[in-house]
Amino acid sequence: MSLDGKNVLILTTNYGTEQDELLKPAADLRKAGARVTVAAQKDEAVHTLVSDRRPGATVPPDTTMAKATADGFAAVVVPGGTVNADRLRTDTDARRLLSAFAEAGRPIAAICHGPWILVDSELAEGRDLTSYPSLRPDLENAGATWLDREVVVDTTGSHPLITSRRPGDLDAFASAIVDILDADADADAAGDRD
Repeated sequence: MSLDGKNVLILTTNYGTEQDELLKPAADLRKAGARVTVAAQKDEAVHTLVSDRRPGATVPPDTTMAKATADGFAAVVVPGGTVNADRLRTDTDARRLLSAFAEAGRPIAAICHGPWILVDSELAEGRDLTSYPSLRPDLENAGATWLDREVVVDTTGSHPLITSRRPGDLDAFASAIVDILDADADADAAGDRD
């Protein structure tokens, strides 16, 4: 399995992102060969939290969401953290980027409170997904079918949607992202041979 040549964008605010939900998918994607770009609201350090309370790692962003586009990226990842997700869902640039990935048919992955942005981006309707349990009413009210599973991969819409519930599901979440991108790479390679 190799994601060489695949670029993945991670969206985050500058404060309140759940540390492991940012760092674990980034590390697993890099280990699989992908290039990961972290886009924050501001060109300043991203201050993560552990369990929404304790200060976590500080992560330098690679760019800002205002400067980022979906062009050249194979997928986008939205980590959770209650504060991060609440701010991210109302960010015009974050919603613009998710809409662009959806329109291009590229995978969108969101974990924990991250799926909140799917409501505000109008990307939840008709989709099977999961999230932190407290988001269930919001997602169902937006027309989604909420499932209590560690990872839900919905490929029925115009773009793959990968969602998970909480930090304890990170292995399954990161693995599902890698698998979707690896399947895309295999399909691209098969197309090159035709």
